[in-house]
Amino acid sequence: MDQEAADSGPVGGVHESRMSGGGARQGQVRRLLLFGTRGVVTRCRDFTAEALADWGWTPARTEEAQERVDDVLLLVSEVVTNACLHADGPEELVLHHDGERLRVEVADGNPERPARRRPRAASLPGGHGLMVLDRLAGDWGSEPREGGKVVWLEVRRPPGAPS
Repeated sequence: MDQEAADSGPVGGVHESRMSGGGARQGQVRRLLLFGTRGVVTRCRDFTAEALADWGWTPARTEEAQERVDDVLLLVSEVVTNACLHADGPEELVLHHDGERLRVEVADGNPERPARRRPRAASLPGGHGLMVLDRLAGDWGSEPREGGKVVWLEVRRPPGAPS
């Protein structure tokens, strides 16, 4: 996926809805409503990083925990970039945190489910997003929704992070 391609285009707006208070409480949900593609990947990563900090994932206490946080931010970048490249941009980013795992959902207006491309050289840019999801997410998939789809992924809480 191409980060710069995802950050180009008309300036997009954003509406953030956050739960008040910090700390990791059971069943917290944060939503980021989006339109357009300019800067959307960066906004989604920043929004996710702030939520992870509030939920105690950062500052990471171990190298493994930091790697998990880095993985989450990369995964968010990948699914948001895919929405920019294949669906005219994401419409919403939703983060669900239940204390043990994080579920990331990116809604877009394209009903086509993600499809793997033919294998290509790992050194060539683009076309590796679903491979990244396979390797870094505990689970992922897509679900149809009215007017499009939701691509989701799940990642377990890093070891040592407060639940």
